Amino acid sequence: MKFGIRIPSIKKRITARTSIKRQVVHRAGLKMPRGYGWVRNPKKYAYNKVYNRTSFDIFNILKKLFK
Repeated sequence: MKFGIRIPSIKKRITARTSIKRQVVHRAGLKMPRGYGWVRNPKKYAYNKVYNRTSFDIFNILKKLFK
């Protein structure tokens, strides 16, 4: 588990947003409503919940500084 600041990866950000799997699911209308991640994959939901509370993103810090 990661604690502290997350190191951003521009390559991974772009890849995640432009993947074939994401496009197929989006166009087929198979998306789950927001907040229903625990229904689709409870183990991943629990991991992400802890991860997001114990680490922070450099871009969020920059947003708050230049707000």
